[in-house]
Amino acid sequence: MNKVAVIRASILAHLIEQIEQTNLSADALLARHGLMKAQIADPYFRVPLSRYVPLFEDAAQLLGMPHLGALLGTRITPRDLGPAGVLFSVSPTILDGLVRLTRHIMAIQSSTTNGLRLIEGNYVWTYQLSAAKLWPRRQESEFTLSSSCQLIRSSFSRNWRPLEVHFEHDEPPDTKRLEAIFRAPLKFGQSSNRLIIAPADAERVYRSDDTDIVTVLEQHILQLEARDTEQSSLAQRVKSLIGIHLGHRRVTVALLAADLGMAARTLQRRLAEEGTSLRSLVEEYRRDIVEMQMKAGTRKMRIADTLGYADSTVLWRARKRWRHFDE
Repeated sequence: MNKVAVIRASILAHLIEQIEQTNLSADALLARHGLMKAQIADPYFRVPLSRYVPLFEDAAQLLGMPHLGALLGTRITPRDLGPAGVLFSVSPTILDGLVRLTRHIMAIQSSTTNGLRLIEGNYVWTYQLSAAKLWPRRQESEFTLSSSCQLIRSSFSRNWRPLEVHFEHDEPPDTKRLEAIFRAPLKFGQSSNRLIIAPADAERVYRSDDTDIVTVLEQHILQLEARDTEQSSLAQRVKSLIGIHLGHRRVTVALLAADLGMAARTLQRRLAEEGTSLRSLVEEYRRDIVEMQMKAGTRKMRIADTLGYADSTVLWRARKRWRHFDE
């Protein structure tokens, strides 16, 4: 049985505070999505992502705040993310913090693709929900990237800014508020959500590592992960890596095998044992993204470019083939 995708309920605390500053009832809004305020106060309670994502979108619409997610991200503190957030904040460098956040993302939420890679000379931190059916999810994406920037600024340098910020959703009518929050060029309709970070910023040392604190935090995180997660299949891990690389470089068996620390032939064999292949997983990933972005009204040429298709004609042929298999 597949486990329900969840996220720490405490992350919703700032959203509740924002709602209560208006004439709206936080209790009524939460109840509409099957939640209660008492659950949000529990540091160990997990909210299903199937409720969390629509709740965020609903709140933004009711409040008339299209940039709600990005705004609330600027209020996040390390403690809001539990021990994984605190571990990030005590790291010696931004790079160390992102490596640890990537490693322990499951302590914050499940069914999530994230990764950190050095691509074309810059560090690229990638984030995306694995559940393709959870759409629209603009608020969740902008909240996560904004809160990640806020964690870096509060833990390392308030003047820090990324080189670029990528969003999977299409460009909204007004981006000025987002530009002010992220302080960087923004790109929309991308294959995943990303922060592009300069190596000099990522590798700068801000403090010494306190091994005693790190050990205690990591032990606690591992206990939470052991309780809340289960071993994912190799196919799921490969799809996570596809989301990191697609649109930046050619996705090959050799590339992903190196990421996973195994031989290319071993990767092919183990995927075959799970009844799939890299080609099938890439097509499946592309199909999910195409479906989401087509629903959002993204132009075909933009989608084709984002997903590495030669042009919109190739994308059209791929969609025709997918429909044939569905019949």
